[in-house]
Amino acid sequence: MVSCFGMAGRPSMVIFGAAMINQLKTIVLLGVLSALLIGIGGALGPDYVTGAVVMAAVMNLGAYFFSDRIVLAMQRAEEVPPERAPELHAIVEELSQRAGIPKPRVYVIPQAQPNAFATGRNPQHAVVAVTEGIVQLLDARELRGVLAHELSHVKNRDILIASIAATVAAAVSYVAHVAGFFGVSQRDDDGPGPLQSLLLVLVAPIAATLVQLGISRSREFEADRSGALLSGDPEALARALEKLEAGAHAIPAQVEPATASLFIVNPFGGARTVLRLFSTHPSTEERVRRLRAMAVEVRGHRAGWSSGAPAGI
Repeated sequence: MVSCFGMAGRPSMVIFGAAMINQLKTIVLLGVLSALLIGIGGALGPDYVTGAVVMAAVMNLGAYFFSDRIVLAMQRAEEVPPERAPELHAIVEELSQRAGIPKPRVYVIPQAQPNAFATGRNPQHAVVAVTEGIVQLLDARELRGVLAHELSHVKNRDILIASIAATVAAAVSYVAHVAGFFGVSQRDDDGPGPLQSLLLVLVAPIAATLVQLGISRSREFEADRSGALLSGDPEALARALEKLEAGAHAIPAQVEPATASLFIVNPFGGARTVLRLFSTHPSTEERVRRLRAMAVEVRGHRAGWSSGAPAGI
């Protein structure tokens, strides 16, 4: 029998291997972003290195255990009980059972732009967050496709990486701007000059973003694939992505740039700025193309089963 995540007998091995890879990615990510933070301290002068090391240690612990809370607070997300959003909770419950994971908590973000993300350090501490805009825009079938995508992030155990990347990248950007300000204002012999401070403000956030780019784009393709298998409806997700991409162009984002990689579509998709050059997502057109190719295969398998042919084994 074929399971929704692979051949019978193999899913547990695949999940275990994916979990090990993601643990390694988490360690590397924390190491690289910590080095950036310590580098900022070194650029300010010898007196700041110790403080930067301590801050990096505290930030690593905080990012691991509290990155989900920090990200949700940054988005001003609010947990909603089942009685306030029964359809939303019913879809999450159904898909969670199909995926074999605990039902995540459900949050709503007070944003008009249609979008969604998942966060948390593991399936037992997972959260699915949707904007008010996405609930209003999508029909039930399309919303189910989106939630299957997000629950696949949970199932694939890559939400910790995305949450830490968003939290630490935001912290690096903030510290770089503060360091640049003090570097310009203090003008002593040990600290950076005005030009060095300007470079610090520009380079550190870009470097943090590049680390995010290295881990986020492949995540979206995999979550699209496994989400479509989980829901059994690739076309629904394809249609949803097209609507969400149009929404990102039509409605300005009100989110922190460092958290953009968390969302199912780039919230700055309509921006005519440098943010487009550092997109954390693959092109929506390519994602839709792959999903529609899957939809053709799914229809072929269903036709084969209905005619008695053993397709898909």
